[in-house]
Amino acid sequence: MAGTREQAAPPPEELNDPEQAGRVESAEGPRGGPRPGHGGSPGPLRLTEWTSCGGCAAKWGGAPLAALVRQLAVAADDSLLVGLAPFDDAAVYRLSDDLALVSTTDFFPPLVDDPADFGAVAAANACSDVFAMGGRVVLALNVSAFPERMPEQAVAAILSAAAEIVVEAGGTVAGGHTIRSEEPIFGLAVQGLVHPDRVWTKAGALPGDALVLSKPLGTGIVLAGGEPEERAAAVAGMRTLNRAAAEMLAALTGPGPHAVTDVTGFGLLGHAWEMAERSAAVVRLDAEDLPLYPGALAAARRGVRTGGDARNRAYLSGRVRSTAPEELEALAYDPQTSGGLLAAVAPQDAAMLTGTGAFSLVGGVVPGQPGVELG
Repeated sequence: MAGTREQAAPPPEELNDPEQAGRVESAEGPRGGPRPGHGGSPGPLRLTEWTSCGGCAAKWGGAPLAALVRQLAVAADDSLLVGLAPFDDAAVYRLSDDLALVSTTDFFPPLVDDPADFGAVAAANACSDVFAMGGRVVLALNVSAFPERMPEQAVAAILSAAAEIVVEAGGTVAGGHTIRSEEPIFGLAVQGLVHPDRVWTKAGALPGDALVLSKPLGTGIVLAGGEPEERAAAVAGMRTLNRAAAEMLAALTGPGPHAVTDVTGFGLLGHAWEMAERSAAVVRLDAEDLPLYPGALAAARRGVRTGGDARNRAYLSGRVRSTAPEELEALAYDPQTSGGLLAAVAPQDAAMLTGTGAFSLVGGVVPGQPGVELG
């Protein structure tokens, strides 16, 4: 085990990381090759050649985003159950005594080459916010921006795959909005429904709770530096909905999960910090127990990092204390796209959830000043 570190950032090896590639204009693409549509050699369409960053790693860093949200948070009517003060995975608005609307929007540039994979991952990622609030998906609207020179069949594949995932989530795509853009961007505005008394938030984790996670970690690092079969496994995981995991949490007897969030661009440590802060407790994560995608650990040991690694470390400075090996620490900071649900539950519920194989036990909650411990 390494010695205790406070946000120690190793020099990264940037392998195919679109976050670090300087976007070159004129006839060159974002990675220095021929720019799509500018007379380059014909070949299979690769979406990542059209963009300079991708997936949830493209989101703003946590620090500037939190500052902006604080400026926007204002007093609202009593029907707004979850809004910007504090913000959560989605907004929740009470419609009646037994029905509330869950509303979220999520979109980003491509992080994979195949259009159908991109559409499916974007849809699964957007729907995840509704599941993280305890809701069921009912309706989605496409949020699209595509270059006019992008082949129509690629755009059709993105939209079709996304629609299939929304149907699998329990909803339907009912329209959307598309604009012209030099870089492709796609996602969805998703609406769900939940009982006002059964809304899950990041707050509420209790000392003594166990922490469970429904998907492996490492999407950013694997896509940046994994082997083809490893990247394929990560894409398959990102395409998978959190619906089944949410339904298992909803089926728990008693109060159900005490706190829930989905793990995305701020990495496991960033979202664990949000849970710790809102719950006024310490979140302890066991590095050796973290579930990982195939190839994630090997790539992290080789020094593969994405640009989101540094932003997440800066955001969490002073909030995370780590005694974990460097490579596992990097995977805990790694920005995730369409990651799993992180839930704080009673120990007996954790035993049941992990026994099904759908969740992994990754830590627990203890009393103390809010913070995250990784060891």
